[in-house]
Amino acid sequence: MATNEATTSIKKLQVRRFKPDENPEKHYLNEETGIWAWMTTVDHKKIGLMYLASITVFFFIGGMLALLLRTELLSPARSFMDADVYNQVFTLHGAIMIFFFLIPSVPAALGNFVLPLQLGAKDVAFPRLNLASYYIYVIGALFTIFAIFTGGVDTGWTFYTPYSATTSGNVMAMTFGVFVLGFSSILTGLNFIVTIHKLRAPGLTWNKLPLNLWGLYATSLIQVLATPVLAITLLLLTMERLLGIGIFDPNLGGDPVLYQHFFWFYSHPAVYIMIVPGFGIISEVISTFSRKVIFGYWAIALSSLAIAFIGFLVWGHHMFTAGQSSLANMVFSFLTFLVGIPTGIKIFNWLATMYKGSIDLKTPMLYALVFLFLFTIGGFTGIMLGALSVDIHLHDTYYVVAHFHYVMMGGMVMAFLAGLHYWWPKMFGKMYNEFWARISCGLIFVGFNMTFLPQFVMGAQGMPRRYFNYIDQFQPFHQFSTMGAYVMGIGFFIMAGYLFHSLRKGERSGSNPWGSRALEWQTSSPVPLHNFEHTPVIINGPYDYHKPMSEFQLGIATSHNGHDHHAGDNTDISKTEKEQA
Repeated sequence: MATNEATTSIKKLQVRRFKPDENPEKHYLNEETGIWAWMTTVDHKKIGLMYLASITVFFFIGGMLALLLRTELLSPARSFMDADVYNQVFTLHGAIMIFFFLIPSVPAALGNFVLPLQLGAKDVAFPRLNLASYYIYVIGALFTIFAIFTGGVDTGWTFYTPYSATTSGNVMAMTFGVFVLGFSSILTGLNFIVTIHKLRAPGLTWNKLPLNLWGLYATSLIQVLATPVLAITLLLLTMERLLGIGIFDPNLGGDPVLYQHFFWFYSHPAVYIMIVPGFGIISEVISTFSRKVIFGYWAIALSSLAIAFIGFLVWGHHMFTAGQSSLANMVFSFLTFLVGIPTGIKIFNWLATMYKGSIDLKTPMLYALVFLFLFTIGGFTGIMLGALSVDIHLHDTYYVVAHFHYVMMGGMVMAFLAGLHYWWPKMFGKMYNEFWARISCGLIFVGFNMTFLPQFVMGAQGMPRRYFNYIDQFQPFHQFSTMGAYVMGIGFFIMAGYLFHSLRKGERSGSNPWGSRALEWQTSSPVPLHNFEHTPVIINGPYDYHKPMSEFQLGIATSHNGHDHHAGDNTDISKTEKEQA
């Protein structure tokens, strides 16, 4: 019965070849371009670009703060800021980079733009909620800016008690800003989950879903389930400061270690909010620029869900020195090793995808290779920190700083840059300068390793993190690290230059400059207002590079009664469609 109904549904579809417009005159960028139109838009593409502009501003601010910190650390003694100012700058750098750049960068910015396109949908499930999520993000940012100019915050980005409950800094405004920001993350995740379930194009079954969407799906689950824990934690901290309730402060009968349990129960899954969507980007880029079918599709897809699940169980490895029982330490150590397995599956499958592939070293692929190198170092050093005997020595040293940056910046940021360069032609219909893009990538790679490799050595020799000054033996390492930060900064400034230049004078990209098989590249660049002229019917998978492009053409389907078919029938209809096409 179900098969007959599906066949009847397909017979109602008129399928024809689709050739996207190489130089479209009508697209989302020239539809109502005034400021008010952008502020009130519900177009997922424009909302994605507004997120992109916002996180770029915060990345610039966070990066400049990092350069200030590294400049101060050129010498063991005070240079141009005292210890209090150093602590405030350190706190702002961490909070801005984590909460206002890393967490929203891929899901909210790139995800908002790409997710409906990869689904063959016209928009996300709740467009107005999508816009509301952005404004909630902006409101949270405003509270943070208010905190900066009304006393600052010197607690570190983790807001550890009991210090955060007693310090005179404006912790209330900062934590309230992060509290508000959490609602943006939750609503975005909820929107994406519903969109993936309900708005897939006809024929887009789960086994044809792009791996980028599997990454966003797993990330959205973490956002919805973990973020409320952070909100509750910050709310309890606020109650303690305002009402004097003894929750975390030992002077009031509270337990400061309880705060760490609450905070890291959110913040370790939050690490995967930052990195799992980056995994999805890397899958797209490596397959496209290797011209090969992705190796181990289901292994990569399910490993994203496995990481999301296990990520909720490993928070205690941040607290090996906090007085946990030996049994708890051993369990958390084992789970830390366990979470490395699905991550390793991805690494080996990406390498297998590249093996004997026709690799094209365009800029997105270069950033994907940089990701593989840097993130693998971050993963191995994470295993080291998961070993109890080693972590006792390395805990709260610069070794942890280096590991964290190799995972977050070497992993997530490099994946973000790969996705940004990959989808830039789709966003704007313009190509950037490939020569300068490669120069920028090289400077960032060299500068990054100059910055953080010495910190592994300092940490192993006992240099504690978060310290304003240090003993003379560490000065050469700090100087080399600071020089690397400057080199990396130059690379990012070059990137900003050629990307902005491409908007004004870049060559037209055409609809599919990379020759990708993914659905988002089968429509015009820039994207039409409603993404596709007609609802696409999915015949092939997103990684069918073993088929010639002439055989890969997508069918574009509309029903005879004028209504687009959407996700109501996702039966695999490849055979029927191929016959009609």
